Amino acid sequence: MRRDMFLKSMAALAAAGMLPLSARASANLKMMIPANPGGGWDTTGRALGKALQDAGVASSVNYDNKGGAAGAIGLAQFVNGSKGDPNALMVMGAVMLGGIITGKPPVTLSQATPLARLTSEYNVFVLPANSPYKTMKDVVEQMKKDPGSIKWGGGSRGSTEHIAAAMIAREVGVDPSKINYVAFRGGGEATAAILGGNVSIGGSGYSEFAEYISAGKMRAVAVTSDKRLKGIDVPTLKEQGINVVIGNWRGVYGAPGINAEQRKALTEMIVKATKSKAWSEAMEKNAWTAALMTGPEFDKFVDDEFASLRAVMVKSGMI
Repeated sequence: MRRDMFLKSMAALAAAGMLPLSARASANLKMMIPANPGGGWDTTGRALGKALQDAGVASSVNYDNKGGAAGAIGLAQFVNGSKGDPNALMVMGAVMLGGIITGKPPVTLSQATPLARLTSEYNVFVLPANSPYKTMKDVVEQMKKDPGSIKWGGGSRGSTEHIAAAMIAREVGVDPSKINYVAFRGGGEATAAILGGNVSIGGSGYSEFAEYISAGKMRAVAVTSDKRLKGIDVPTLKEQGINVVIGNWRGVYGAPGINAEQRKALTEMIVKATKSKAWSEAMEKNAWTAALMTGPEFDKFVDDEFASLRAVMVKSGMI
């Protein structure tokens, strides 16, 4: 084959995203973040984008925040607008699964391409600094008297903090359907509501509240882990006689319709990114736990998580 024809062929394959990672130039990636700025998905997506560039596998990353409906609005835009695009990524996680179960959107996660689980994290429940309640026991006692008087603030319906609130209610003898849960489109909105005292108690990943807890603007009263988190002096729900343990995790998907080679290339890029200095720094800063999982193992994990979350929601009276 003549050199000019060979180069044209290689260029065409690269444009189509069909070259293996080793033969592709750094990509110009598009990152769908299906939440408003300021929350866990936003932090994860931007940290991953920086790590992809730090690892030398992406020359640029453009971010698109589209919050609402536990990620379903962003998912719909991603599925409908990125078909076959080997440079498109979307942040997702347990919250999206819960939202799909409760909201039953017309677009499903199975239409996109699973790539990797990235991190795991437990939720922390916090009170505004000026709250009349001092402990989780105080909150529970008031909820027993009048379920609607306690406003639980957190992510979209079906988020892990929403499920945790319903589980707590059930465990203490309160009808989960009577809890007053206020859903926000992004972590920034939820944080503002807690700081402003517009909700009684708020829940999210510890990393989202850490600076406010340290500054005394929020009071952490419980974590949803089985044991206390390392370096974080906050009691578990189990320690306080409430048998509730639920974790959160975050991952990344590719566009619908990409082929096996394109999926493999994106997966290799993500794995390489998780070995970068930028990603290590993000993990430490946000107190994330590494939970990298790819390939068929990740596919099965998502399927199992759907079944597990649905069972928990049914048991907690959410569906």
